Amino acid sequence: MREVEFYHAEKGKLACDLCPQHCKLRDGQSGVCRVRQRVGKKLVAANYAEVASMALDPIEKKPLYHFHPGSVILSVGANGCNLRCLFCQNAEISQGQVPTRHLPVGELVKMAGTQGSIGVAFTYSEPLMWYEYILDTAPELRRNGHAVVLVTNGYIEEEPLLRLLPHVDAMNVDLKSPKDEFYVKMCKARLEPVQRSIRLAWKAGVHVEIAHLVVTGWNDNEASVQATAQWIASVNPDLPLHLSRYFPHYRSEAPSTSESFLRRAWDIASRELNYVYLGNIAVPGSSDTICPECGTILVERASYRTRIVGLEGDLCSRCGRKIPIKRPSNSQ
Repeated sequence: MREVEFYHAEKGKLACDLCPQHCKLRDGQSGVCRVRQRVGKKLVAANYAEVASMALDPIEKKPLYHFHPGSVILSVGANGCNLRCLFCQNAEISQGQVPTRHLPVGELVKMAGTQGSIGVAFTYSEPLMWYEYILDTAPELRRNGHAVVLVTNGYIEEEPLLRLLPHVDAMNVDLKSPKDEFYVKMCKARLEPVQRSIRLAWKAGVHVEIAHLVVTGWNDNEASVQATAQWIASVNPDLPLHLSRYFPHYRSEAPSTSESFLRRAWDIASRELNYVYLGNIAVPGSSDTICPECGTILVERASYRTRIVGLEGDLCSRCGRKIPIKRPSNSQ
């Protein structure tokens, strides 16, 4: 265990200041996330350096399509999450508890560049509930030339996020809905902190992409998709959006998102944004990166197989438009 970074005493309780849940704990209690616990007079991270899941993944699986496309990254995750999404697609570790492996900071840093990995992605459950471990590890990873990636719900307070962002290269943030009502009813959370996190990360120069799970009966309508895309465009229309197909899981039994609606959603979002992709479904062309200026295919993708076909560095090889895509400096 490690004492956490953001908390204060309040009327005999310890109040956690990491995320907007603001859990106030008596001795022995855990927060909504289940991993930040009060032990005596301290608030500690019970999941510090405890890895619940680890794999070498294609970067596209995060999903990140504009960050070192075609590369692989060591992906690690811990138990715990500060949301309670009824449709959670990773409930085994985010809402449950699976056996873990203790992995000290130094050991993870040594593993980061093996097997062709470009770095470490903190993913699978909610990495921001692994805050102290990431805060200790990320600077060491970057010092050794490794990329740091967060795949996150973005539900964190401003001060801890700003402290972490200088050590992060890329983020995929899950924007679940353009409506606060969705967050309150389906996730036991609020919308505004997530939107704030996206803005802050983008302004800090972190590479940002957005994931949006289209849940049957809740946000599978044209108005919701349009509002989501318009809000993202208000930050930057070049931010990639990944519209993902939902499948029944955890406490949600609604049927899977219809393929026909996902195709319509792709078209609707593409009117507002320059780069829109479909995930968890095989629709030809929906994973390719296309130049918004001339329509040239820049990157072809199929089942996590990636082929760069129309890029010269970060420029479209046909029209010369600059594409918001990060590649190694020696890439052609």
